Amino acid sequence: MSGGMSGADFLPQETIRRKRDGQALEPAEIAAFVAGLTAGRVGEGQAAAFAMAVFFRGLTLPERVALTRAMTGSGSVLRWDLPGPILDKHSTGGIGDTVSLALAPMVAACGGYVPMISGRGLGHTGGTLDKLAGIPGYDVAPGLDRFQAVVAEVGCAVIGQTADLAPADRRLYAIRDVTGTVESLDLITASILSKKLAAGLRGLVMDVKVGSGAFMTEMAAARALAESIVAVAAGAGLRTTALVTDMDAPLASAAGNAVEVRYALDYLTGRRREARFHAVTRALCAEMLVAGGLSPDVAAADERLEAALASGRAAEVFARMVAALGGPADLLDAPDRHLPGAPVIRPVRQAGTVAAVDTRALGLAVIGLGGGRRRAEDGIDARVGFTDLARPGDAHGLLGHVHAADDAAADRAEAALRAAYRMGAAPRERPCVLERIG
Repeated sequence: MSGGMSGADFLPQETIRRKRDGQALEPAEIAAFVAGLTAGRVGEGQAAAFAMAVFFRGLTLPERVALTRAMTGSGSVLRWDLPGPILDKHSTGGIGDTVSLALAPMVAACGGYVPMISGRGLGHTGGTLDKLAGIPGYDVAPGLDRFQAVVAEVGCAVIGQTADLAPADRRLYAIRDVTGTVESLDLITASILSKKLAAGLRGLVMDVKVGSGAFMTEMAAARALAESIVAVAAGAGLRTTALVTDMDAPLASAAGNAVEVRYALDYLTGRRREARFHAVTRALCAEMLVAGGLSPDVAAADERLEAALASGRAAEVFARMVAALGGPADLLDAPDRHLPGAPVIRPVRQAGTVAAVDTRALGLAVIGLGGGRRRAEDGIDARVGFTDLARPGDAHGLLGHVHAADDAAADRAEAALRAAYRMGAAPRERPCVLERIG
């Protein structure tokens, strides 16, 4: 098939059949399928069949680029007229992955503009959107005009995906979620990049997690996803690098929603700055500054970032973003006044040295407390979660603090926390940034 394709010529079942049989699809064919998906001319059954055919047969690099471009063009594509570069970061998700809350204001404090479109929790991993929704008044779903105005005024805004941006992705993702095709590397790549391209970025940094708390538990799978995203982004004209980072233990020592917002505030203000979280956050920020031409290299970027933290500029940007999106103006100075606290807070102690952590189990325990969803329509209890979580090699006797709605929930969470930790000989610590691709 070559040339253009009109809506009248397009038969979704022929595209599905060709991909089912392992044939490569032409860009026009992919564009017609995505247009049909957006307009409702492609039914849910056909979309599910297409996703399954892609899952088993895969896409070539040109097909991935074409699918990404078509999904990007299915809705609005933001245009910016700002004095600095438009930059963003995307993480594949993990436990205690509070990076976005610190990274966006840090990069903005160094001259970048960060229009970050984030998601709700997925599976066992926490969602940036759910964390911000725990801040009273914070509007996670502003209109595009307000979103762009806040980015221009403050330097960053972290919100949820709007109906205007990559609507084909919203529809296909919902179908993938219930048809066992979420793990398709090709569809993951197009899903992530279509939203980022629609945001009008100049540079993107991917944080691909690997380990017991990540969707990718093996290095080979994490590397394959990172390489796919970098290659497709290049084909679509977006400068992208990827860091593969460790998720064999929670990145932050907090896991939940309000507790992670409080953790980010402590980090930005310098009240508490844990080494591994700081290293990963700084590495991702530095890649963004280099990608945007704001620093000549990572070493120079590091210096700018440390200055933005030490001077309080990064913390001030976060406070201004919260206020501009409807949250309390004094969140930075009075977090206890605004962030909801759990009625039951309980320490969990265990003698010995932490040998390993089942990090995924900790994420599931947060859901068990009410801090995540079992079904899409479930509400979230922003108060609950864990703080002061121990890392491999720790021997101070505290596994963490449980934050629960009542004693019965605290009992269950304490049992889950104990079960997630294995005591024994201290393991050899592996680097927090394992590989750079791009």
